[in-house]
Amino acid sequence: MADLNTNLEKLVWVASNPKKQLDGYLQNGKKVVGCFPYYTPQLLADAAGMVPMGLWGAQTEVSLAKSYLPSFACPVMFSNLELSLKGKYKGLSAALIPVMCDTMRNTSQDFKKGNPDIKTIIFTHPQNRKVAAALDFLVTEYVEVKEKLEELSGKKIDDDAIAKSIDTYNTHSRAVREFSQLANNHLDIITPVVRHAVMKSAQFMTKAEHTAILKDINSQLSERPKYDFKGKRIILTGITAEPDQLLEIFIEHNMAVVGDDLSQEMRQYRTDIPAEGTPMERLAKQWLFTDDPMAHDERVQRGELLLNLVKENKADGVILCLMKFCDPEEYEYPTYQKMLSEAKVPVLSIDIDQQPAGYDQARTRIHTFAEIL
Repeated sequence: MADLNTNLEKLVWVASNPKKQLDGYLQNGKKVVGCFPYYTPQLLADAAGMVPMGLWGAQTEVSLAKSYLPSFACPVMFSNLELSLKGKYKGLSAALIPVMCDTMRNTSQDFKKGNPDIKTIIFTHPQNRKVAAALDFLVTEYVEVKEKLEELSGKKIDDDAIAKSIDTYNTHSRAVREFSQLANNHLDIITPVVRHAVMKSAQFMTKAEHTAILKDINSQLSERPKYDFKGKRIILTGITAEPDQLLEIFIEHNMAVVGDDLSQEMRQYRTDIPAEGTPMERLAKQWLFTDDPMAHDERVQRGELLLNLVKENKADGVILCLMKFCDPEEYEYPTYQKMLSEAKVPVLSIDIDQQPAGYDQARTRIHTFAEIL
């Protein structure tokens, strides 16, 4: 077993070097499937013996993608398309792309047109998740994904293989949830940058590989004495909290991340894949039971979720990392901002982009927020 610092440094490196991870898998003869956010059934690729790898964009200047997308498109989609057009995704056998919003729908076609060497597999999540037909519809969509992955891998994806991957993914989710809890007792070591890297690195490794390292980290953290953190404790919500330069501003102001509702982080690990039904039905039910602004619901429940996170983690405030031009995230903000304010929980919204820029405005806003906590 590697020591704690070595394990953490490994995951920090992986989070910062996804291209090297991709190249490493390819050099070892693995077929890799790129998985766009959000809630892509990547475990079907795992069940086929392929490596699912998250595509979450990067800090990059956009030039080529401007020929495909309007200037107000989601930065993650812009970055993913730009990286692909520059050949950064070369070697992928396929890209799984859900179409949960207008920008993702457009990007799926742009990606297909701009990357003829990468098989583009497009599928749809049902937005009305309350009707009985939603489960049948999503199972049908996932079956089509499975069949296309079978063609690429040359391997039949049977129920046993899917069930085995479900166990692997649920085990990983439990390990991530345990890490999130243990991290709050060691905020001297698990800084906002390190916490984010541990979560993000899971996108660029097989879940079995990431779980093995994470279990060691959890064991090592549990053996250390608790650290009495004297700074401010915050909850993050949104899609991503990047880049590291932004998270370092929290460190500058003695702020620790003690919980999150981020799509790239804990939001995808809160809900296990259910035990009831066929393996494909179980996978589909996870989406039906997920609480996310990307999924239509009759009422906004994120306020209650964030209030619970604040109470459970003894947080001092909430920061929304608002991805620029993300309508679903913007739509919900006024509702839960009001609920948190009524509960006397301070709330701050900061813009997130994926084009290199300075962070002076964010630094000023975070500095002011830290003073009122």
